[in-house]
Amino acid sequence: MSVDQANGEWAFQIFRESLRTSRISINLKDISTLSKENPIRKIPSDPESLQYLRNLIAYILGGRAIIFTYSFALLAILAILTLIHLRERLAEISKWRRIEIGPSASLDGVGKPTDDSEAADEADSSSSSTLQRSLSSQITLKTIDVDVERQPLLGGRQRKASSTKTGKHVVHVLRSVLMYQPRPIPFINRTLPSNGTTLFVLAFFGLNIFYHLYRLPFELRYFFAFADRAGVVFVVNLPLLYLLAAKNQPLKLLTGRSYEALNIYHRRVGELMCFEALIHFAGMLIWRLFIEPPWLSTGSFYKYITHPLILLGIGAFVSYELLYFTSLGSFRERWYELFLASHVALQIAALVFLWLHFHTSRPYVLASLLIFLIDRLVWRLWMKSAKLTADLTVLEDGETLLLSTDWDIPSAKGRGFLRFVRQSILHGWHPADHVFISVPNLGRSHVLQAHPFTIASAAPTSDSAPLPNHAWLSLLIRVQSGFTSALLDYANLNTRVAVRLDGPYGSRDPLNMLRSCDNAVLIAGGSGIAVVFPLAWDLATTHAGKRQVHLIWVTHSRAQRSWIPDDRIADLEKFGVHVTIPEPTIEAGRPDLPGYIANLAAISEGSMGFVVSGPDGLNRTARNACAEAVRAGANVKLRVEKFGW
Repeated sequence: MSVDQANGEWAFQIFRESLRTSRISINLKDISTLSKENPIRKIPSDPESLQYLRNLIAYILGGRAIIFTYSFALLAILAILTLIHLRERLAEISKWRRIEIGPSASLDGVGKPTDDSEAADEADSSSSSTLQRSLSSQITLKTIDVDVERQPLLGGRQRKASSTKTGKHVVHVLRSVLMYQPRPIPFINRTLPSNGTTLFVLAFFGLNIFYHLYRLPFELRYFFAFADRAGVVFVVNLPLLYLLAAKNQPLKLLTGRSYEALNIYHRRVGELMCFEALIHFAGMLIWRLFIEPPWLSTGSFYKYITHPLILLGIGAFVSYELLYFTSLGSFRERWYELFLASHVALQIAALVFLWLHFHTSRPYVLASLLIFLIDRLVWRLWMKSAKLTADLTVLEDGETLLLSTDWDIPSAKGRGFLRFVRQSILHGWHPADHVFISVPNLGRSHVLQAHPFTIASAAPTSDSAPLPNHAWLSLLIRVQSGFTSALLDYANLNTRVAVRLDGPYGSRDPLNMLRSCDNAVLIAGGSGIAVVFPLAWDLATTHAGKRQVHLIWVTHSRAQRSWIPDDRIADLEKFGVHVTIPEPTIEAGRPDLPGYIANLAAISEGSMGFVVSGPDGLNRTARNACAEAVRAGANVKLRVEKFGW
């Protein structure tokens, strides 16, 4: 019997069993029939074809053995990042003690307004006043027609020559380049991250390309191995994708980065996986239609595409591709509720399809499912969930809601390991934390929806102060469409509403960074004040010390000033915070943030920590102004708390 005349079903069975068990399941040299049930089906004895089949299976299985080390590579990278974070954390603690332990950080001075007539250090007071007047005079306002985003942000300002050595200058330039954020991609207007983040993402992509191509034969007849490797790369990244998406996961503790900071990597991992899935799907079709030897064929293309194994693979592919398209920023902004519902349903369907399609994927699917269930059910719906009754207030602009509530904080923090785990919002929160809110009273469609909002009120807990017995929580909710629009309609008829809060979530990294700096600068745009105000309050009261604290709040209209009561702003100023609120941009144009930051960097002594929260344009302007200051030799640390989901 010739090779071309042989029934190809035998080869398909060899493939399926070998790939399912990750080992060559049949001795091709000794066997002459495929099974006892069909002893007349001869296996072609052509040595060249048999050797080709052995090689193809060996390449596939060898690739799987190699790629299993991918998880160890990720653990090694995580270990390095953890050590870096630990080193930074120890350095920050040392700086806290220097800044916060001293006459200005004594118990008698913490949380009390400063009095110029009783200033202990006239020189410090004079310097502070001079600095405040100088900064205020530097806030020059642009006309509305001027677009600050199109002005050059690097190299356009002069700074006094630095006496640093060449080596330090190179370090400053390198840090500046990594901190710089390029312009959005033209035409599609997609916002790009900083150069440092981009390089890290590209390195991650390079690692995956290496594992995809390592020891693959670059011959067309082995194209099946290339397509199969794409599927394996997809599978080994699955737990990482779900880990980065979880709100409760160890990466925040190990790296110090919040869920928001890690979310960009979740999206890039998802994009990589969808690309690998596309390569796997298209590669298998190309193999079957154009490359596969006739003696390996199992019949018509229709028989191939309707095989249960292939249909399960198509189901997994379609589910994950739909997950990608419904996760795009444009889709989330327009149909956030649909994004939430489809994300859960598509994830479950995709995992089921993948479990049945690819036997080797089952440990990874199981790990991903456990991450998803523990995060959603154990943490978010049980340990982190709390039901409260809140007040609803429509603010002056008519497009912003203030949701506020208060309660007595439980004195007990749980037993066993629960004492060391952050529990529900009832036990307090930290500055810049956020919660997910659900309002069942809005209707059935809102029962399972959860929408994130940053806590705009000061945090009730701290490391150094005794545990308070009461908490006041406020959320600023900008009305868009869907949930927020329905909540506004409800607020026009009702002043109180029952809510379920899931949280708190966030990271103390921005606060820790600011505490370790001699100068803390907080810049907010619009509702970004919900992020920076609690930080400024905490620095001025709980963690007061020998540092200058500056807050600038850029508003679009005067009505936005009602978001934070005037007495709260006045309290910040009494505590020594230099508050600058330029004229609204709708009246006077955008303030000169690059000039503000450049002037502050030029006249400030010691290290400077910046936390920026606002729209993409403001974030990029502030980031690049900080990058310019770093290039000029300033010791600047930066955290950008971007809002938007």
